[in-house]
Amino acid sequence: MELNTFINNYREAFGDAVELPVAFWYSDTPIADTEKLNGCFFKEIKNTGEGKPLSLSLDVIGCGGGKFYTGFTEMPERIPNFVSLKEKYKQTPEMIIDFIEKLEVPRAEKPYLNFYRIDKIDSFENIEGLLFFATPDVLSGLTAWAFFDNNSEDAVTSLFGSGCSAVVTQAVVENRKNGRKTFVGFFDISMRPYIEANILSFVIPLSRFKEMYHTIRNTCLFDTHAWQKIRNRINENHESGTAHKKIDI
Repeated sequence: MELNTFINNYREAFGDAVELPVAFWYSDTPIADTEKLNGCFFKEIKNTGEGKPLSLSLDVIGCGGGKFYTGFTEMPERIPNFVSLKEKYKQTPEMIIDFIEKLEVPRAEKPYLNFYRIDKIDSFENIEGLLFFATPDVLSGLTAWAFFDNNSEDAVTSLFGSGCSAVVTQAVVENRKNGRKTFVGFFDISMRPYIEANILSFVIPLSRFKEMYHTIRNTCLFDTHAWQKIRNRINENHESGTAHKKIDI
């Protein structure tokens, strides 16, 4: 898989107004000198879409849940009660425990988790997945691409979990089993204040991207009248600063 080939295909499909996706991977050394973060690390994740590198580690992440879902620690004992009784995201702490047991968060084998936009990296080798920052119009194109060659009910999924679980854990778990799922996220109420109001995440694990890399030019994102209208709106809205323009059919 060639980086420049995909970047050119992606820009041709979506237009220059759309941010390129961000790759994330574990490594023995950091790519950035990231200072310790207090609270949710999504305060910094949003900047990676603008080309800023980010390296997370046990010492950098300030949130116990973030340390756990990125694989750097075991689950803190307080998480089930906190998520259920304090944040009120599940009815009982036992439901949180059940969710975590089924998720089977893998432990990180390397000390750093890096995020960097794909035009800043050398190759797709050893990445865990790609994170796309998507408006509804962009998300419609990404999901259409994911559905193109996959009839499975879980070709595109949205699962309960924190922002770090939806982006990192799900991708790592899927990549480890060579799976074909993709994930829509950024529904976590606790991290949404750090993300723009009209943005959701779309994550493609590397195992699935190895297939989708070869299909993009065959999908509706190229040479179809319907997508061209959406593509035009994406880029026109970016230039005008609007996000609600209707399309004349």
